[in-house]
Amino acid sequence: MTERPRLVVVGAGPAGLAGALAAAARGIGVTLVDAADQAGGQFYRQPAAALGARRPQALHHQWRAWERLRDGLDRHRATGSITHLTDHHVWCVERKPGSGGVTVHALHGPAQEEGVAVRADAVLLATGGYERVLPFPGWTLPGVVTAGGAQAMLKGGLVLPGRTAVVAGTGPLLLPVATGLAAAGARVAALVESADPAAVPRRMAALAARPDKLAEGAGYAARLLRHGVRTVLRHTVVEAHGTERLTAVTVAALDRGGRTGPGGSLLIPCDTLAVGHGMLPHTDLAETLGCTLSGTGVRVDDEQRTDVPGVWAAGETTGIGGAALALAEGHIAGRSIAARLRGAPADPRRWAAAARARTRLRHFYAALDAVCEPPAGWAEQVTDDTLVCRCEEVTAGEVRTAAGTLGACDPRSVKLLTRAGMGWCQGRMCAPAVAALTGCPPLPAGRRPFARPVPLGVLAALPEPD
Repeated sequence: MTERPRLVVVGAGPAGLAGALAAAARGIGVTLVDAADQAGGQFYRQPAAALGARRPQALHHQWRAWERLRDGLDRHRATGSITHLTDHHVWCVERKPGSGGVTVHALHGPAQEEGVAVRADAVLLATGGYERVLPFPGWTLPGVVTAGGAQAMLKGGLVLPGRTAVVAGTGPLLLPVATGLAAAGARVAALVESADPAAVPRRMAALAARPDKLAEGAGYAARLLRHGVRTVLRHTVVEAHGTERLTAVTVAALDRGGRTGPGGSLLIPCDTLAVGHGMLPHTDLAETLGCTLSGTGVRVDDEQRTDVPGVWAAGETTGIGGAALALAEGHIAGRSIAARLRGAPADPRRWAAAARARTRLRHFYAALDAVCEPPAGWAEQVTDDTLVCRCEEVTAGEVRTAAGTLGACDPRSVKLLTRAGMGWCQGRMCAPAVAALTGCPPLPAGRRPFARPVPLGVLAALPEPD
């Protein structure tokens, strides 16, 4: 009996689940590898069963889409067509030259000390994205969290990060975070958005092409009004105050050029600041494989194929665009993989509806990104004593000295001179800040073999290469 082709999917968020289900339904054996202990990713993050949440759907929208994904995964797991490996942290994807097969290397367990290798004929990278973190004076105080971090605490732990919150930054994530905190009982003192409302009319044609998304935003706005949340537009956080923990934040008005000027500042007392300035794609594994990037995301064709044979990518790793876009891309990738692995020509007519949704959503989020850019002059507000790289405790002044006095001409040189980016997160948190402070564009990670720290024992146990 001929063994059926196998696919390994890295990431069990919307894109990974959609791709796994589409491939499994067409006869492909799928191994779904994910770092979390439950499927869903950040968007569909679920509370632990031990917490006994009575109505977890109250913390989510698009709950019916999640139910369809969850039920489909359960059915395919029961038949053995999908193997779901939870708590597996992927650190490398290795492609065998000539054969087209891939090996996914992961660390299993909370201690991440057990090495696991999963072999397959192809891989779908659905690794999602991570938040862009822009430092400011006081951002390391207890009580300051990312917007996504506050949402994860609420969805996954059923806990509030504080009693009185300010939600600030820019981008569509701020709305569900503010409404979620308010609905859960926190007093949201203000939603501070740095985007300029005057930029919206210039992008209205692309935004209006998705009336469902505009309606979703209007629904969030109505809930903010119902909870009495004050909305402060074209302002940005310039300082967080406190000694042992956060007590207040200062927000300042922005001019048309995105810079703060004299006056126009507000002091808002709070014990929590949930701040976010958009997201960036996770591309570490793709870059290790040699996949080409387009902007900050992985470049793919109409079938979600990268330019490396046997490697597909879908969801936020190809560009930030939300759960609906991730579902469409994952479905297209799964159908394409099923056809290609069986030696059949891929027929785009089979996923025409998903392709149309993908096109409209990409245009929508490109317009939204243009409106919700971080303030142009945010780096100018960062004082020299502000920590930029928390892992290695490197200040903004040290970064500026490396670029100005020592002649560093790119972020990699700054890294060598200051250690900024050499810590546990490998620059994911501080790279945008280092690039902005030096006036250089962020550099891609390059083809380094490790997407996360790996114990030497795991490396020593790897088989010798052929």
